[in-house]
Amino acid sequence: MKAWVLSKPFDLRLTDLPVPEPGPRELLLKVLCCGICHTDLHEYKGEIPLPVLPVVPGHQIVAEVVRKGTEARRFRGGDLVGVPWLNHTCGTCAFCRTGRENLCDAARFTGLHVHGGFGEYAAVHEEAAHPLPSGYALHELAPLLCGGVIGYRAFRRAGLPPGGVLGLFGFGSSAHLLLQVAKGAGHRVFVFTRSAGHQAMARALGADWAGSAGEAPPESLDAGIVFAPKGALMIEGLKRIKKGGRMVSAGIRMDDLPAFPYRLLWEERSLTSVANSTRADVADLLSIAGAMRLKVETEIIPLGCLPEALQRMEDGRIQGSAVLMMP
Repeated sequence: MKAWVLSKPFDLRLTDLPVPEPGPRELLLKVLCCGICHTDLHEYKGEIPLPVLPVVPGHQIVAEVVRKGTEARRFRGGDLVGVPWLNHTCGTCAFCRTGRENLCDAARFTGLHVHGGFGEYAAVHEEAAHPLPSGYALHELAPLLCGGVIGYRAFRRAGLPPGGVLGLFGFGSSAHLLLQVAKGAGHRVFVFTRSAGHQAMARALGADWAGSAGEAPPESLDAGIVFAPKGALMIEGLKRIKKGGRMVSAGIRMDDLPAFPYRLLWEERSLTSVANSTRADVADLLSIAGAMRLKVETEIIPLGCLPEALQRMEDGRIQGSAVLMMP
């Protein structure tokens, strides 16, 4: 099979590899497409620790079950499944026992600790795979598995009151999906992005207001979520939220927060972050996507063009979500 292999930072090569053999509780998957995430860009640049090298990145996998291991009981041959970032947890630590498996110290992640979806086949533990909703094209399903899920977890942590006002800072793969989920839940959404194209896209998807981070929105926010890796946006958001409001960082990496006056935090405003997601988050978001037809903005990337797509992602020249398609 063909697969993109990362051997060290900036060393990503399309390589011939043997098709993997599934273990007893694993599924052999024929990868149909795989979303390209900013986390993949951080891995490529060595901006996050790389515990296993070489590795095949990619963690928004849409695939068909080809074969099952001898002890695998979930799914059947031909089933369409999705594989997200969270691949495995210990199941016994305090975090796992209290519904916070995303914080498990022994967690393993797809495309980081185990080979991911930037290749024609992948072998994954059956518990890492999820059934996918119908009514979507294959390339529309991939961004739901990370961009959609991380946005959804950040949305839950934002703690919005009914009919509250949510601010989204940055407008890419996650934000364009969360905008629709939040509107479907009855909230008003203000989008902060410097890109005129992204502002227009946000309005077309139902944003109640769109402007740059330096502009004052029509009213104060009940909560804000920062998708761009800019620590200063967390502080900018603090200036915009009401008493008791919360600013959530949805990124795996962010610039250091600049110093800010305590008066911005006073009156029970708070700053928090999202780390990874749980399997329940994935199942909930996929259920929402099945109940309401999300408009998923994608750009299809041929298998051989992954490095160019990563560069365009870094330059901010991808509209919506980039998806790597297999031949």
